Amino acid sequence: MPKSRLAYILLALFLGCFGIHNFYAGYKGKGLIQLLITAISFGWLSVVSWIWAIIDIITVTKDKNGVPFTS
Repeated sequence: MPKSRLAYILLALFLGCFGIHNFYAGYKGKGLIQLLITAISFGWLSVVSWIWAIIDIITVTKDKNGVPFTS
């Protein structure tokens, strides 16, 4: 079942430093890395994860199974 692009973008904007948008799209490894970057650094490196989330918004158009996001 296709996932919503709008939901992916909103999750990335508001919870991107925790990698929630990647968990939503099925990219559990990427999501875990973003979560660990933020948690291990006690939030000091959350900016790095958030920038990564912005890049994901621009570049990721399909979920882990290759199904394109819906509008």
